[in-house]
Amino acid sequence: MMFERSVCLHQHTLVMSYDVVLECECIPELQLTASELSSGFIMATVWNALLLCVSLSLCVLSESYGAVVVSGGSLQQDHDDNANKALKKRSVKSTEIEIHSVKIDCKVASRFAHTVMTSTALNKANISQEVSFEVELPKTAFITNFSMEIEGKTYVGEVKEKEKAKKQYEKAVSSGQTAGLVRASGRKMEKFSVSVNIAANSNITFTLTYEELLQRRFGKYEIMIRVKPTDLVQHFEIVADVYEPQGIEFLDTSSTFLTNELLPLVDKTVTEKKAHVSFSPTLDQQRKCPDCDGSLIDGDFFITYDVKRDQGFGDIQIVNGYFVHFFAPADLPRLPKNVVFVIDRSGSMHGNKMKQTHEALLAILSDLHEEDHFGLVIFDDDINAWQPSLTKATEENVEKAKQYVREVTPRGMTDINGGLLHGIKMLNIAKIHKIVPENSASMIILLTDGAPNRGVSHIPTIQENVRSAIGGQMSLFCLGFGDDVDYPFLDVMGKQNDGLARRIYEASDATLQLQGFYDEVASPLLTEVHFHYPENRVNALTNSYFKQLFNGSEIVVAGRLNDIEMNDFPIEVSAQGVQNDFLVKGQVPAQQRDTVFPDHEYIFGDFTERLWAYLTIQQLLDKKDKGSSEEKVNITAEALELSLRYNFVTPLTSMVVTKPQTEEKPEDTLIADKLTEDQRHRILPPLPSYYAYQTGYVPSPTYLVDGDPHFIVELPDQNDALCFNIDEKPGTIFNLVKDPLTGIVVNGQTIGDKKVDPGTKVNTYFGSFGIIHEKFGIRLIVTTQKILVSDHGKQAKLFWSVNTSVKGPNMDLQVSKDHSLTVSLRNSVKFVIILHKVWKKHPYHQDYLGFYTLDSHQFSQSVHGLIGQFFNGVKFEVSEVFSGQDASKPDAVMFVKGHRLVVTRGWQKDFRQDVKNGENVPCWFIHNNGTGLIDGVHTDYIVSGIFKTM
Repeated sequence: MMFERSVCLHQHTLVMSYDVVLECECIPELQLTASELSSGFIMATVWNALLLCVSLSLCVLSESYGAVVVSGGSLQQDHDDNANKALKKRSVKSTEIEIHSVKIDCKVASRFAHTVMTSTALNKANISQEVSFEVELPKTAFITNFSMEIEGKTYVGEVKEKEKAKKQYEKAVSSGQTAGLVRASGRKMEKFSVSVNIAANSNITFTLTYEELLQRRFGKYEIMIRVKPTDLVQHFEIVADVYEPQGIEFLDTSSTFLTNELLPLVDKTVTEKKAHVSFSPTLDQQRKCPDCDGSLIDGDFFITYDVKRDQGFGDIQIVNGYFVHFFAPADLPRLPKNVVFVIDRSGSMHGNKMKQTHEALLAILSDLHEEDHFGLVIFDDDINAWQPSLTKATEENVEKAKQYVREVTPRGMTDINGGLLHGIKMLNIAKIHKIVPENSASMIILLTDGAPNRGVSHIPTIQENVRSAIGGQMSLFCLGFGDDVDYPFLDVMGKQNDGLARRIYEASDATLQLQGFYDEVASPLLTEVHFHYPENRVNALTNSYFKQLFNGSEIVVAGRLNDIEMNDFPIEVSAQGVQNDFLVKGQVPAQQRDTVFPDHEYIFGDFTERLWAYLTIQQLLDKKDKGSSEEKVNITAEALELSLRYNFVTPLTSMVVTKPQTEEKPEDTLIADKLTEDQRHRILPPLPSYYAYQTGYVPSPTYLVDGDPHFIVELPDQNDALCFNIDEKPGTIFNLVKDPLTGIVVNGQTIGDKKVDPGTKVNTYFGSFGIIHEKFGIRLIVTTQKILVSDHGKQAKLFWSVNTSVKGPNMDLQVSKDHSLTVSLRNSVKFVIILHKVWKKHPYHQDYLGFYTLDSHQFSQSVHGLIGQFFNGVKFEVSEVFSGQDASKPDAVMFVKGHRLVVTRGWQKDFRQDVKNGENVPCWFIHNNGTGLIDGVHTDYIVSGIFKTM
């Protein structure tokens, strides 16, 4: 029943008669009687709605926080609590904000990429509104400029020393303003975001510029451009120009979002030294469907290429007194390698970590060449080696090593010092006794998932022990597995010993990550690589010595010439090759820029000077981590000076962005920082990442419900996951998936524990599922005892106790004994149901089921349900991380579906691979039965029968 509106608005207070419907002109769907306001959640919802009205200036209500008083009830809301304050703010997405243009312009000159991202938005409303700018950039890039142009006035970010910027920021924070423009986004990217209030009927142009030196990996360079405009864009364009004086060998493009219809819109022109790539879909071509507002442009755009090479001293570019030397000779034979794998098998490696380590090691051992020598050291509290000395990688030896690997099980604590020193000793003895070839490359590959807690555990002592034992005779590569590893410790130790550290993310593709890293170092071509330039002709030289050159990679050296007018520039490169000393010499004419780079539209500024500065800063930061205290001070000062001179946002600098003052808001000071690898992992708790290694492919997300019952929405395109619980009495049937177009329905019925102690929470689980495909005439009932199948009226019964495979014209069923049921519908989706068996005589618990949806992209746009509503994606943003009730689980503010929620970082379990222990899935937990994340409330999804939709 609808009542007349009778609302009195006065400053901070809203007063209503008890039987009045609250209705707001700007939100016609919000119609709630005052009697419905008795719950705190409904009150918060109404308050949010009123603030939405305020932000649109269509309803008159003060923006000041105060009390809300309802006649006939006793509710009085206090807004002093920080978390409640967060809930009261509102993120408004108005249809009257139009993204007019988005352009990504990337110019590459001799591997140095200069990218400008520009976006213009129009506020078409007659009120002021907040406009957001959000882009992602590679974590290896340095931001060099950010600006906002508003009503003809340009606001430019200023790069300052981090400490000075921090003081300015802290002053802003103390006055209630916010900050933090950059945060980690997955494994490879960083997200830059800022929002600004702009006046009615005006526009704003955001411009972000960043630069990076493209690294050659697996024989190619990669430009990765992430585009997520969220809305349709009037003028959308990606443009890339590549100029390589060496000549372009090949250039390819790919994308995670290109459909067959969009593919022809990628325009690519490649000549001998130049390439031009553009992609500019029209408004209609961006649409997911003719009548949709959703955009297809959502994902990653890749450009990969390589340059032509010869067997000489490489490619030298000289511009305005700075030179850069690229070295990756073609057709060099590979060197034999001597590698000792030092593997952590401590107790924390149990479950998936050890399984994935087994899989990776077995594949890596298979890839060893017969002329290679290898060793295996396994450590926990004890140190064990497969063989006392290095062994030649014959087929027979490799098979014996594989069998040893298969039998390694996790146990004990973590003695990293002992494991490494044993492996180093094996390599040193092999060299002394000439077990390994003289012309060969030696390396240690350490894999650990934790910090040292047995033997020597003092980190500086371990680092010094390892550096002393290695003595420059081999390289150390440290792989840190998972969330608990001490990454800075491994990073410094790798750099100290001519190697590096790499984080291995605890995810489904960890095996591929391990193999991918090994592939990078599997084929050494040269060792002891020295670059020689006339001392009296160069200065400010970057690193000119490299322990090894690997196949598919490239060495880059840059410097400054003392005499810009000199005629010739002599060069010499010496190294150790497979048979004898490698030596190449030559002279490069110091040509003028206009001769080397005649096509000015393909280049930008003094790029060789900026490339030199970029490379110098990167290498100084590496040296800082491994130098003495005095050296660190000098190195830091030099890197800081260069960062400020060239306007680079590095770990030593910050960009200060001042947002313009408006009538509604005071001037804000925001900070853009460069995150270190450790900061990327600490600022927000570890996020899952599902990108397959090296390819750029993003697998389909997985949606599941398991346990008590825990719902998990895995979102690989956002490198994160959301989770929520549903609490309802046993016997309740929920609709999980409902797709009217495909005819697929999935319902689940809950069960409780056998016994519940008085005063304790009732735990519920899913005990049965009903699956319907109306078009195929298929119905399944899956319980913890059996599986009942009906196909066009024909009945069949399957049992969990027997491995069974059933193939039909429209459906395949695969029962894995006492573990799982896989349901594959023809040309459609795949479901996996996990059986959790409990001891029959357990006094409380009983068997239950978990439900997993794969290939969710096969559903239509109309799909819904507790899980199905997420199949077409869900966009969210997390910010303002703060300490929660549990110190190990921080809280944060999340924007999702127009709501601003306080969420908690936590973990839920994916039991597909390990039904006993499960695999941790880090996720943001949404409280109160998923309120604010799910559409409506959880009771909306209750149905009357296992095959019912209502």
